[in-house]
Amino acid sequence: MDLNLAGLNALVTGASKGIGLAVARTLAQEGAQVTLVARDAGRLAAAAAQISEDTGVTPDIIAADLASREGVDLVAAHKGPLDILVNNAGAIPPGDLATIDEGTWRAAWDLKVFGYINLTRALAPRIAARGGVIVNVIGAGAETLSPDYICGAVGNAALVAFTRAYARQFAGMGGRIVGLNPGLVATERMQVFLRSRAAAELGDEGRAAGLTAGLPYGRAATPREVADAVAFLASPRSGYTNGTVVSVHGGA
Repeated sequence: MDLNLAGLNALVTGASKGIGLAVARTLAQEGAQVTLVARDAGRLAAAAAQISEDTGVTPDIIAADLASREGVDLVAAHKGPLDILVNNAGAIPPGDLATIDEGTWRAAWDLKVFGYINLTRALAPRIAARGGVIVNVIGAGAETLSPDYICGAVGNAALVAFTRAYARQFAGMGGRIVGLNPGLVATERMQVFLRSRAAAELGDEGRAAGLTAGLPYGRAATPREVADAVAFLASPRSGYTNGTVVSVHGGA
């Protein structure tokens, strides 16, 4: 199925690794021109080179910290047409209310929650003017609401509400906004986390695979599986999808 993404312009945050890199690569494979945003310029350059080699599309890169006003302004100043924004930057640490102190909580939300909101505010008029779409990669923590991931659960739930609350107004401007809640995804960061957890709970980091055995398919999602869902939601083939948040967790 042709997603009709060829010739469109996409900006992906958190794009130097993991889900963001997979999303950028998938959009490029579908013919979109992509701009990668992340904090680490070296990782960005490596990601851009990898995408160029894999797809023939040479991405633009912007090294920016979206937890800061300066970083958001730097991305917003990037010239050119914009059809697709994929908000994906940010990793909220696990922990319960007693272990996540205020500073950690605020720092996590500055990047993920306020980073998404502030970049949406800055870029929404440009995207809407082209009938474009914003895809917020959020997380299944918004649904499971675990006390051991309280900062992420509350932050993700806020982004789900933000996506739904803004949808009608953004539709009136000409755009679409949707969300996606991945469950456990086999990114490099998640693999490190699972090995650490296996060492702590099972006494052997080599038993990390056993921690995903109880999932419906006996494994975590691949970044590509999440990226494919993002690509469809971002495409004109999903043109009447607005204010919807799709779960991609294998039925967990």
